[in-house]
Amino acid sequence: MTATVPEGVGLSELRAAAKGCQGCELWEPATQTVFGAGPETARIVFVGEQPGDQEDQRGEPFVGPAGRLLDRALGDAQIDREDAYVTNAVKHFRFRSTGKRRIHQSPDAVHIRACHPWLDAELALLTPEVVVCLGAVAAKALIAPSFRITKDRGRLLPRPVTLDEDAAVAQSWLLATIHPSAILRTPDEERDKAYEALVADLKVAASVLA
Repeated sequence: MTATVPEGVGLSELRAAAKGCQGCELWEPATQTVFGAGPETARIVFVGEQPGDQEDQRGEPFVGPAGRLLDRALGDAQIDREDAYVTNAVKHFRFRSTGKRRIHQSPDAVHIRACHPWLDAELALLTPEVVVCLGAVAAKALIAPSFRITKDRGRLLPRPVTLDEDAAVAQSWLLATIHPSAILRTPDEERDKAYEALVADLKVAASVLA
């Protein structure tokens, strides 16, 4: 049975409801739903692709090697991870099994669409000042299917926000950059340059909060 995204609730209630989501077939082989994490007062939100192997096992986003690299990049960009909210466009780990190993597979459009109501609910509740898309999947989900990271990364783009009279945020921004996992796959001789480019993009996002 597909879980219904509840309305008028906080993050803890959303997270509890998402545990039962069966909106696509990914829920069955995955260990668990991996929902977003961070304070409800977060001014900046980071949206990745999907949980990885370690995230799937622990039930927390960005706790594997890519998450540790992201932590370092946030520090270098003067962004406090404790004040940020991190989540993914897709909440279940998509993989293929090879022996005892689980090999990451990128989610398809159907998986992104199935999870979009959860991501929409997170962003509507948080009302962040800036949303950073980490990688192409998140950028295509939140900006446009035709968006190209290599062409338009590191640019602040207006994010449509539906405001009511009690809204605290009058303007919100989107920014896309590469996913930290892409840096881990970069050849050693090019990795420092790729990391520096990520930090430079994050500093643009940090400028919104200054």
